Amino acid sequence: MNADVHASVTRIADLEDREYDVEERPQSAWETGDYVLARVTRRPAPEARLENPQGRRVELIEGETIVGALGTRRATRGFVGGWEDVGDDGQMDILTGGGVLGRATSVSAYAPSPIEIEYEGHVVIDEEVVRMRDYRIDAPQAELDTPVILVLGTSMSAGKTLSARVIIRVLIEQGYEVAGCKLTGAGTYNDALSMSVAGAESVYDFVDAGLPTTVVPEETFRESIQSVLSRIQERQADVIVAEVGASPLEPYNGAAAVDLLDDQVAFTLLCASDPYAVVGIEEAFGHSPDLVAGIATNTTAGINLVEKLTDCPALNLQNETAKGPLRHMLSDALP
Repeated sequence: MNADVHASVTRIADLEDREYDVEERPQSAWETGDYVLARVTRRPAPEARLENPQGRRVELIEGETIVGALGTRRATRGFVGGWEDVGDDGQMDILTGGGVLGRATSVSAYAPSPIEIEYEGHVVIDEEVVRMRDYRIDAPQAELDTPVILVLGTSMSAGKTLSARVIIRVLIEQGYEVAGCKLTGAGTYNDALSMSVAGAESVYDFVDAGLPTTVVPEETFRESIQSVLSRIQERQADVIVAEVGASPLEPYNGAAAVDLLDDQVAFTLLCASDPYAVVGIEEAFGHSPDLVAGIATNTTAGINLVEKLTDCPALNLQNETAKGPLRHMLSDALP
């Protein structure tokens, strides 16, 4: 049987266009990244939707089947939970719009209720469980020597994706060939697609590395994401815009991602949820970003407070007038 809807985390395996079987497996045999089929057990709220492999957000109906991937999420303004929290009854939740599946143990009041589902079985091809890591990018290891514009945040939903999009457009207007990547976070396709819409020639994320989210052991993260960095290097872009999801000190391996890129970072943009969070990041990392943007800069009051509390310049990148100063900063930072 094939599912009614395949989530965007299945895009690397192209399951939407393949035949497969569905077989139950004991929880002792479950692993992060396993593709599983589940049935929607309760009609979701209209705003709770699931991305398909093309990135379209699909409204689900009670009784429909979906295929997603087992994973873990630790969102400060969304859901906390994972596949290891699933009980013997097989009751699960869709933890991200991209189809990361597990059991929610904590839900933010600012997030819609998770879509409730029930485990029916693992996706099986040729009698083998299908896992994300089986379809990850396979690229010869290459040392990264392309300059990187690093986009960080003080939290999720701080404005990183929008800021990355603006930066990509400004760089392209200056004649640069740009590659984009999102190295940490919880599996959704929207952020990568946003970089493509902005004009990045090639875009990759941690899903391409075989990870549903980056809440995994650091060794696993580093080994997996290296394939993405090697593939990006193969593309020989002039500059890479790299987004690190959530914030560096959350359990998404953001600090490890920053470490992997460190030698090539030419410019760091910090998207802050509030001005005081900028101070926290400075103290945690021992250095300051080149520019602050995001929610903290939505008004001149926020910009003024950032510049009062820190030595960092701040811009509201949603304003067209910010493009000129941003262009000069990037030109000065890049070769």
